[in-house]
Amino acid sequence: MPVLTLHSAGPGVTVQDLGRPGWTAQGLSRGGAADRLAVLEAAALLHQDSGFAVLEMIGFGGVFSSDQPTRFVLTGAGMQASIDGAAVPPYTTQLLPAGAQLTIGGARHGVFGYLAFAGGILTEPVMDSRATHLTAGLGRALAAGDTLPLGDDPRPDMPPQRLNPPDRCNGGMVRMMTGPQTDLFDEQTLADFLATSFRRSPRGNRQGVRLDHDGASFAAKGGLSVTSDLIVPGDVQLTGDGVPYVLLTECQTIGGYPRIGTVIPADLPRVAQAAPGTALQFTLLDLAAADATAEPDMAVLRRLQQARQPLIRDLHDIADLLGYQLISGVTAGDDLEQD
Repeated sequence: MPVLTLHSAGPGVTVQDLGRPGWTAQGLSRGGAADRLAVLEAAALLHQDSGFAVLEMIGFGGVFSSDQPTRFVLTGAGMQASIDGAAVPPYTTQLLPAGAQLTIGGARHGVFGYLAFAGGILTEPVMDSRATHLTAGLGRALAAGDTLPLGDDPRPDMPPQRLNPPDRCNGGMVRMMTGPQTDLFDEQTLADFLATSFRRSPRGNRQGVRLDHDGASFAAKGGLSVTSDLIVPGDVQLTGDGVPYVLLTECQTIGGYPRIGTVIPADLPRVAQAAPGTALQFTLLDLAAADATAEPDMAVLRRLQQARQPLIRDLHDIADLLGYQLISGVTAGDDLEQD
């Protein structure tokens, strides 16, 4: 079994998968990767299922090595990466030779980067998941000197595969659906909210992110008397001073702040990947339109599997090009004379 060694690690490196659904009634939110789509993209590229575990890196990666050759891929935020000094492209499977050092630096765009290995990370599951849930005390952030068991790579010689996903790390329009408390906001307040260009605040973590804006705050009618009830990732809460927060994967399960709506699951990665200062704006969907965007994880994975393609290498980047037999049947040229 391969062993992954962390020679250094950024402050937010954790093991993640798609989390623990079904524990909300016991007070435990689903958790798992902040950008679930990035995990499914990695699964598609490495021919894995939706349950495998990866490393999540917040803003900065680290230095990693494996004692056996294994394929890997980087998804999510665009992070600077290299193997022993040779640049590594994102969304493209690569072979990490035994003992070689994979260095992952800071995020050039986006926030949450994902490092996935062909055999997955095989730490011991807790409550049917390997995901670290820091607010619940399940697991911990990784540090230099830690080692992790990896599954065997079934095809270390498999040609590189790649995906070309649409950008979701530079903000933009976010679709939000109505919720049980949307009607607490009068028409003018809702219209003003939808017309506002927000900025992702530096204040944020895996529980949620604050959105800053210029102008007046957004108040809900009777907002201070809202009874605490169930909240979920994607909910857009307005605090007592009218500042919006978008809840993410490790949010609490009960809350009392009024919610103007809920970001649809398909667009929540866009919020999670918005770096501080990135502009975000909301558009409102009714429930029927929001339901039409819903896509189960397995359907997303199948769609991504169909979209992956073999890497076509640039001839200028192949250092040993002359060592390949590019034309079948090439001879020395004196075959007839030899006969």
